[in-house]
Amino acid sequence: MRIIFMGTPDFAVPALEALNQAGHDICAVYTQPPRPGGRRGRELTPSPVQRAAQAHGIEVRCPVSLKGADEQADFAALGADVAVVAAYGLILPHAVLDAPTRGCINIHASLLPRWRGAAPIQRAILAGDEKTGVCIMQMEAGLDTGPVLLREATPVGSKTAGELTAELAETGARLTVRVLADLPAFAPVAQPDDGVTYAKKIEKAEARLDFGHRAEELERQVRAFAPSPGAWFELSGERIKVLAADIVAFSRHPREGGDLSPGSAHAIAPELDSRLRGNDEAGVVLGDDLTIACGSGGTIRPTLVQRAGKPVMSASDFLRGWPIPAGSRIA
Repeated sequence: MRIIFMGTPDFAVPALEALNQAGHDICAVYTQPPRPGGRRGRELTPSPVQRAAQAHGIEVRCPVSLKGADEQADFAALGADVAVVAAYGLILPHAVLDAPTRGCINIHASLLPRWRGAAPIQRAILAGDEKTGVCIMQMEAGLDTGPVLLREATPVGSKTAGELTAELAETGARLTVRVLADLPAFAPVAQPDDGVTYAKKIEKAEARLDFGHRAEELERQVRAFAPSPGAWFELSGERIKVLAADIVAFSRHPREGGDLSPGSAHAIAPELDSRLRGNDEAGVVLGDDLTIACGSGGTIRPTLVQRAGKPVMSASDFLRGWPIPAGSRIA
């Protein structure tokens, strides 16, 4: 088939590669314009999709919008059978949706109608969903409202957003090739009206860890924002990113009975016990391994951390350079 491919981040690259390898005629790739690098003065950086397309000699187009008549005419002039969209980042007007002979299909990383919108993978992890997946859907004017051609589920488990994104990207690529091999064979199935949720864009403030929340929520927050932007807490005025963490059990005091489970934190020292009752406990470091008290009596222990401008390191290596004694409070 003659295909226009539209995508921007790493998530979209496996689909582009798979369609090219399957022998389809990718007449053009649309992607977001190059952006400045992470530091002031850095050169413009092309998107992962642009780099992949250029490596195969495919024409790349980077319009800032598709609302103009000229951009829409240029799109239609390609004479595509279908457009494949994967995390492109621009709204497609009606004229663009209608231009390919067989319309536009989208690779969406959720089990629609759950998690329509910009950040379905992170929202699924944050919500504690047991499973997510990929839907190949026909696009229409609404936000991820179109009928689904093919779907496949996968367990979320203990995966980070980075791990789940890579897995779903490969799934999406495989399903897209399957659909386009015989598009008429996949009957579109309308999404149900029940179960609709929206995956709004991630805000930077959501990455801050609030130890007044339950340990389970904080552990999901760490996974949802790993590797980027990274969940974080503040210590002595410095942001410390947390890229992995475990929920651990602890005993308030040995006299209260019960053995500590394998891998759990040490029992709280008697001199701290009187200070750690009730809601004032949240955010207090409970031992020498960076176990931190959370809301509702839970505890969490960061295992991979990163200081600003430093490489990712284990919590034990971090503590060797920056000891945090029991009784310290973390914001």
